[in-house]
This record gives sequence, C-alpha cells and structure tokens, in this order.
Amino acid sequence: MAEGMLRDFSNKYNMDIKVKSAGVSAINGYTASPNAVIVMGNMGIDISKHKSKLITEDMINQSDLIFTMSNSHKDVLIWKYPNIKDKVFLLNEYAFDSFKNIEDPFGGGIEEYEIARDEIYKAILSIIEDGSLKSKKQ
Repeated sequence: MAEGMLRDFSNKYNMDIKVKSAGVSAINGYTASPNAVIVMGNMGIDISKHKSKLITEDMINQSDLIFTMSNSHKDVLIWKYPNIKDKVFLLNEYAFDSFKNIEDPFGGGIEEYEIARDEIYKAILSIIEDGSLKSKKQ
C-alpha cells in the first residue's frame, strides 16, 4: 500500500523519485491481498498488479531512504546491514518522530486494512508536505 501511495503522491506532486517495495521475509511474486487492493482502490490507487519482493542487498545499496512499517523490520535490516543505519527509518519515525508501528493488516478484514492505509497516508503526506522528499523536477 505504501508503494502505491508514494507513487501516486510523486505523480501528483511532480516528484522525480523512484519507489520500490520489498519485505524482509516476503516471498517473491505474490499479489497484493484483495483487501489491500480494495482499500487502495477506494482512494483511486490501483495496486492490483503489485508483486511482492524480498529485499536484496542491491536494492538497499541503490536506496537513499528505506522506510519500514515496524521497528522489528528496521532492526532486522540494521542487524543484517549495519552500514545502512543512517538511511533506514520507521515510517512514523521519519514523519512524526514517533516509534509507533503501523500494524500489518495481513489476514485482517477491510477495517484493519483501512486503518493501516490511513496511517500510511498521514505519514507520507506529512513527509511530502514538510519537504523531506523534495522534487528534483523544477
């Protein structure tokens, strides 16, 4: 959901950023859950073609910033790749200086997906509006 949302924001705000989504324990090739597709579709964002990916060292090395939804995922990445500690952030940490996780709604109902979607939306909107992700297109 975060990838689709950030891509949508980058288009709306004319930002020159590349967005990729990957998980620390994802299985490559799975589609987004039906509930994620529904709640994102309700925002006008189509993530139906999304395929899951396991994060790789190449992806990490090519990234300027890495956002995680949970502290445990951040900790795993820093443990596995200690040199990235200055570019990996909990999304709420980067947006609000808060270490509150955004709970993974996997397996939950529409309401759980809406809660996660709305938390992600608030954080990404805050980051964009405060200028943390500046557009390179002038």
